[in-house]
This record gives sequence, structure tokens and C-alpha cells, in this order.
Amino acid sequence: MQKRSRRLNIYFDPAILKQLEARAARRDLSKSALVETAVLSFLTDDAVERQEAATSRRLDRMSRQIAGLEEDISILAETLTLFIRFWLTSTPPLPESARASARAMGLERFEGFLTALERRLATGDRFLRERSRDIAARQGAAENDPTE
Repeated sequence: MQKRSRRLNIYFDPAILKQLEARAARRDLSKSALVETAVLSFLTDDAVERQEAATSRRLDRMSRQIAGLEEDISILAETLTLFIRFWLTSTPPLPESARASARAMGLERFEGFLTALERRLATGDRFLRERSRDIAARQGAAENDPTE
């Protein structure tokens, strides 16, 4: 039989609550999970059980992170495949006389691409996260649109 969690209302000093929220965000955990873990750690006298609980929580978090990475990699692979297919099927071959200038222009464009990529990586924002925010914003706008 599966155990069901029960609700408990508790109050925290605002400074402690702020720390709790920050730690939960850093560890990608809910506040409830973090408090439950802390209470369990406090109530458990056995160091081995505490270590197993901590290891289990870390493994759960890592599993969630890996699942997110798998999704990102899948999207990236599909995007790259579609781009290559489109590029190969829509780009006509160049005559020999145009290849040297096309190669030079390609190198110049590639340097521009690398500069833009470096700038993007320096900001810490990633395309997939940005795209997810855009999609969520559009869905939220559609849900709040009174004309629908």
C-alpha cells in the first residue's frame, strides 16, 4: 500500500524562508521536499540511513536533470538533421569560377557565427530555454485571450 503525504502548515521567519527558497531553487527541489528531507535527517539517528536518503535524493535530482538533457539533445539532433537535409536539397552546386569567393565569404560568415555564438554563450541564456519561454508565453496569452 502506498503512503500518502499529509499536509502540515508551518511558519518560518522571513530570513529562513528566503534561505529555504534559494536552496530549493539551487537544488531544483520543491520547498516541501527540502523541508521533508531536513526533518527526516533531524529525526534519523542512523548515519547510514541519512547517507542513503541523501544519495537517493541526489540520484532522483540527477535523473530529472538527465531526462531534461535527453530531451534537449533529441531536439538538437532533430534540428540539425532538418537543417542539413534542407541545406543539401536546396543549395545548388557552384560553378568553379565562384568557388574561391564563396569559400572566402563562407569563412567570413563562419567567423561572424562564432562571434555571435561566443556572445550568446557568455550570457548564459540558451536557445532551447528561450524557445520554451516563448512557447509558454504564447500559450499563456492564448489561454487569457477572451476572443477564443
